[in-house]
Amino acid sequence: MNPFLNVRELLAEPAEVQRSRGYADTLREILQQPATWLDTCSRVLARAPAIASMLDGIAGLALTGSGSSLFAGECVRLALRDDLGLTTEAVAAGDLLTHGSSALAPARPGLLVSLARSGNSPESAAVISQLLAAEPQLRHLVITCNQAGRLATDYNGDPRVQVMVLDDRTNDRSLAMTSSLTNMALAARFLGMRNAPDRYGVLCERLSHACDGLFQRVPDLLARVAAGGFERVVYLGSGSRYGAAREAALKMLEMTDGRVPTLAETYLGVRHGPLSFIQPGTLLVCFLSSDPLLRAYESDLIRELDRKKLGWAKVILGEQIPADLLRKGDTAIECPGMAELGDQNVPLLDVVVGQWLAFFRSLGEGLRPDAPCESGAINRVVEPFPLYGSAGGRR
Repeated sequence: MNPFLNVRELLAEPAEVQRSRGYADTLREILQQPATWLDTCSRVLARAPAIASMLDGIAGLALTGSGSSLFAGECVRLALRDDLGLTTEAVAAGDLLTHGSSALAPARPGLLVSLARSGNSPESAAVISQLLAAEPQLRHLVITCNQAGRLATDYNGDPRVQVMVLDDRTNDRSLAMTSSLTNMALAARFLGMRNAPDRYGVLCERLSHACDGLFQRVPDLLARVAAGGFERVVYLGSGSRYGAAREAALKMLEMTDGRVPTLAETYLGVRHGPLSFIQPGTLLVCFLSSDPLLRAYESDLIRELDRKKLGWAKVILGEQIPADLLRKGDTAIECPGMAELGDQNVPLLDVVVGQWLAFFRSLGEGLRPDAPCESGAINRVVEPFPLYGSAGGRR
């Protein structure tokens, strides 16, 4: 394991050195998030009437994507459900490809929100094309980071499809999605605030400010954790923050080329079998709720882990973290303002903590975070694969 890496020293390296060591894009894309969140806010508000009109009269909402794009939808699904009072689900694009509209709740008219960094994954465009033909009562909103991708270009002129293209900076050049995910999730979050654009603007500003605050303290803390001896990681989150846990787990897998096994679970779910994954070398990353009821259940689980002496150490992210949840070797990340933002609005902050931890562990493994997969087994965009038949009409 490489020694402790300091983010300031990494940034101080000449651009050509950053490139040669393979971290230039990932570091920039993580750090740009507070600024790009404000840009995304401006872009969304500029298109607010057109985006809001997609919700008129709908009975159900679904968010879809693959991998990190799906997890972006999971991060905002519950908030949108509560704001809109509608059936709201997150459905993998692969499930829509293989099972068509039978993978969706039957509520119609409906809105399908497709989230995609590149918009060029094989299933992305196929799903929209199939459902446009099979589901006349289904509208489509595409949120993408690539203005030249298929999702941004193939449906121009179709009245049932609206496309929202984010700033090109969010079209991450690195293999792992970082700023693309958080910006797409933030753009989708507006759907729940279509009648309160000022409230959406305030939320974006508060999230950006909170992220800036984390970036003043978190990188060096997590660099030290990453330089430690953990062998696997478990990420725990409740509700919307379970989506963030899934994304953080994927980031560690991707950036370490699978060398660090990961598991994402809910606090209550981990007792039912997955607890066996927690070995002496396991790092526990706990996204701690501000809701009193959820925190009570989560705290009980954390105390149980400590009582059973399970795991290597913990990283706990939250506000006013109880001292009795920490033991020697643990890391507390205090994030003022989390309680005011509410659990449903803070998954993006959880995600950036996961990004930093994976980034530093990737460097510690001697890998290149921009392109960590040495075998070439995975790529920035999933390579083409055959598309069989038409599942769009299945029910």
